[in-house]
Amino acid sequence: MMKKKSSRILGVLGACVLAVGSLAACGSDSSVEGEVSQGSALSGSIQMVGSTSMEKYANALSEVFMENNPDVTVTVEFVGSGAGIEAVNNKTADIGNSSRNLKEEEKAAGAVENIVAIDGIAVCVDAANTVSNLTKEQLTNIYNGTITNWNELGGTDAPIVVVGREAGSGTRGAFEELLGLEDACAYANELDSTGAVMAKVAATPGAIGYVSLDVLDDSVKALDLEGVAATVENIKAGEYFLCRPFVMATNGEISAQSELVQSWFDFVLGAEGQEIATEVGLITVQ
Repeated sequence: MMKKKSSRILGVLGACVLAVGSLAACGSDSSVEGEVSQGSALSGSIQMVGSTSMEKYANALSEVFMENNPDVTVTVEFVGSGAGIEAVNNKTADIGNSSRNLKEEEKAAGAVENIVAIDGIAVCVDAANTVSNLTKEQLTNIYNGTITNWNELGGTDAPIVVVGREAGSGTRGAFEELLGLEDACAYANELDSTGAVMAKVAATPGAIGYVSLDVLDDSVKALDLEGVAATVENIKAGEYFLCRPFVMATNGEISAQSELVQSWFDFVLGAEGQEIATEVGLITVQ
């Protein structure tokens, strides 16, 4: 990890602490106190729709919840954050998974933001790329099209292939907002899932993309940002600036939902659910 000047450390640390603190504050109004016992008395079904970045986490939670409650079925569709929140507001789903904060218009339509974990966004390149670190300014200039060749960053003479998510993706929304690049990115490829982005970067020399930290694997190389590695520890310390909330939105407050959905949130925000968040590489909110 590169050693940074103290002023840079303070600036980045302040920004990250503010971001994580803001995420936690946004979820405070909807938190569930206590934890109910999970048992066979619960029955019925829960339908979740939304973020592809939350697939690993949502599937892990669903599996354990159904093991604890054999008469309950949890189904999850991974179609993007915007579609998940729309489904909740249309009352065609119980929970809308979003890998970004809710927009004001989504809240005005009835969606309530329930933050269940914090995720980091990793910036990755193909394994052969010799560049290992980018500043925030360099990353911004890659995605807005100002920097177009890796030799401008100390790498080999090769064009930069800018890969990102499709419009409506929570990961894309959070990434662009954190860099001040809303609707200003010069994408060569816009893909419809986290897995597709990682596969494209892994297979394309000169490619760069962004993925949820919890799905990162050895098929790609994760870059340090401002000399800081993309790790849970660095996000908790406020040193890594690319982080965002994982939200399970409901139509109305949790207390207004069915007993089954309320029990789901007791589980997710309780000790067992938060342990699962840790196991899949996320930061807990409790």
